[in-house]
Amino acid sequence: MDSDQITGLYGKVSGLAAPVSAHVSEEQLPEVRIYTVTAEWIQTDLVRNSRLRYAQQWTLIADSNNHKSIRTVLPPGPCSPLSGELLSELSPICGLRAVVRETSSQQLLEIWDRHGLRKSLNLSALNIHGRVYDDTQFGCLSWSECESKLLFVAERSRSSSAETRSGESASRKDRSVYCEDWGEALTSKSVPVLCVVDLHHGEVQVLQGVPQDVSPGQALWAPGSQAVFFVGWYQEPFRLGLKFCSNRRSALFRLSLDGRCECISGDNLSVSCPRLSPDGSTLIYLQGRVFGPHNQCLSVQQLDLSSGKTSTMVDVVSRPQTGEFAGVYEALPSRCWSADGQKVVFSSAVRNWKDVFMVDRGTKKVSSLSDTADVSDLSKVYGSWKLLTVQRDLMVICCSSPNLPPTLRVGFLPSADESVTWRTLQQPVTTFDYLWTVLDVTPTSDEDNQRYPGLDFGAILVKPSRLFCETGTPVVVFVHGGPHSQFPAEWNSTTAGLVELGFAVLMVNYRGSTGFGQDSILSLIGQIGSQDVKDVQRAVMASLQSDKTLDPKRLAVIGGSHGGFLSCHLVGQYPDSYRACAARNPVINAATLLGTSDIVDWRYTSAGFQFSYDNIPNAETLAAMLLKSPITHAAQIKAPVLLMLGGKDRRVSPHQGLELYKVLKSRGSPVRYKQAALKPKMVAQTLGLLPFHFSLQVVMVSGGRTLSVQGGHSGRLLPQHRAVAEPTPLSKSF
Repeated sequence: MDSDQITGLYGKVSGLAAPVSAHVSEEQLPEVRIYTVTAEWIQTDLVRNSRLRYAQQWTLIADSNNHKSIRTVLPPGPCSPLSGELLSELSPICGLRAVVRETSSQQLLEIWDRHGLRKSLNLSALNIHGRVYDDTQFGCLSWSECESKLLFVAERSRSSSAETRSGESASRKDRSVYCEDWGEALTSKSVPVLCVVDLHHGEVQVLQGVPQDVSPGQALWAPGSQAVFFVGWYQEPFRLGLKFCSNRRSALFRLSLDGRCECISGDNLSVSCPRLSPDGSTLIYLQGRVFGPHNQCLSVQQLDLSSGKTSTMVDVVSRPQTGEFAGVYEALPSRCWSADGQKVVFSSAVRNWKDVFMVDRGTKKVSSLSDTADVSDLSKVYGSWKLLTVQRDLMVICCSSPNLPPTLRVGFLPSADESVTWRTLQQPVTTFDYLWTVLDVTPTSDEDNQRYPGLDFGAILVKPSRLFCETGTPVVVFVHGGPHSQFPAEWNSTTAGLVELGFAVLMVNYRGSTGFGQDSILSLIGQIGSQDVKDVQRAVMASLQSDKTLDPKRLAVIGGSHGGFLSCHLVGQYPDSYRACAARNPVINAATLLGTSDIVDWRYTSAGFQFSYDNIPNAETLAAMLLKSPITHAAQIKAPVLLMLGGKDRRVSPHQGLELYKVLKSRGSPVRYKQAALKPKMVAQTLGLLPFHFSLQVVMVSGGRTLSVQGGHSGRLLPQHRAVAEPTPLSKSF
């Protein structure tokens, strides 16, 4: 295939939209009940090198006397672009829509009703605070009960007369003084403040009383709207990166509007995602350990606001049994309560799948709500169920699988001993005739973890439905980063693009991945570069043994971050197995990364050492980190290597990839190094499309323009104007 064909193919699979959020409103008519579902979607546009956001609306008609039975789903309205919108929120009573919009470097707060724009405030011109936070870590936009006030989080103003915290006023005046931030993807977030807008008077107030040693975020109104709840992340003695890290010391606080603040959660814990019950009696939140694995199995805590007592609703799962709930590993949706306040709904990883669950507050029983389709026919099964919202007991779900792009479905919460009747609102514009299967892999006895014995892991194999080559299907081994994350059996445009080109793709969930229990996560501590590498190779061998249509002589490996770390390990430790490697932002030398990463705690923990803020590197720790690094196997690498590096990556410095580049270059090994500057707004999980084909050129090509990394650590691949010479082949036939 030539570059134009590959460009068209990539545009086909990457341009499919996916829903990311939803809202439900309700209207009671004499004979029917009307539900309006508004979903926000994202879609990649290669022409503009950006991701577009748009909204679409559906009308559901239910019986008045049996409102949980959907009679009719009307065709959706047209897609409406959400140009410049950073945050938006509908008020629960009057249906007002609050929007924080960015236009011409100005941030505006707009209030819309059924008659149009009702009010607009230029937040930038008021100069009460800095930029409004629109990230998922700190950001929020919350209506008060009376719907006359809005709560949000913004950067503290550096130029206004707003009160500054003690000891920092001098450094604010001297712009050359270093200002800490919260790391990768949060580089503009340093000193957040809680802000309240009085819509009647058009005034903005920065709330006082937040403890000086915490950064507030994820705020919401307390019952009565005379106080707010918020999560405070401790920032002393210095800030550590927050993105993808659920192990940061933090607490839940209650702050009254007159400035009185109290901590309402335990000490030396990590908390997030506070969610208030519909009757205002109970606050639930996620809780985890401080330090250790950067991502972990979390518990769900419930705080009785009248008594002040906290109890566990969902506990940490150490080692789930086959087919059982495996624990909570991701954030709660902003709306997760049932209408009666007795149930909580959420999504979470389960081995190689993602499912939606409901927990009963009384019995604390956790139940799966997904379809009970026959899993023997994977062509009709959704491998991933992600809850977008539940409002008025109507759940809105995004479903997908490796051969089925994202689909929007709805269903009402079931009564006791009932199952959910799911309705599909939006089918994908196309489906793909791929074959996929889930593999359960057991380590050999010599690869078993002595501290956590008996653990297994999994993988997902996706391949074309027909052979493209008589010698068998070449395989691309796709390794996820983290390492404490997961490849669920969901739609993945990278995987789809490779399968369209004729490759099989093996996505491996090695021990340490989420969805397999806390023991699996803990088993990787101190074992990176060994246990995880062997697991991936074991999964490769298992797939080749179980599927004889795969070609064992044509293997390639790709991955980003820790996936790039493992990719480079694999071509170094198993040099005769792999014909090519593509690594995005890989960790190459853990010892030299120690002083440059925004998550220095993980650098110690991953190597098996205890972290303390006052740690000083010594010969023992540096030697151990070096021995666990791919650079120690660089001399054995035979396969051509493509390194794709974010120029301003705060988590894994581009100098990491440069170390490997220089070693390979000096030894005459085929290597290509591509680096791009950071564009903070352009962050995506996808690695992009790697067009190997059978005569492999390890290079990104797109319609006469090279593909390169944009963004920081979790960068994306997008076409850019050619700034380098025509790429040359890096390998022989693949």
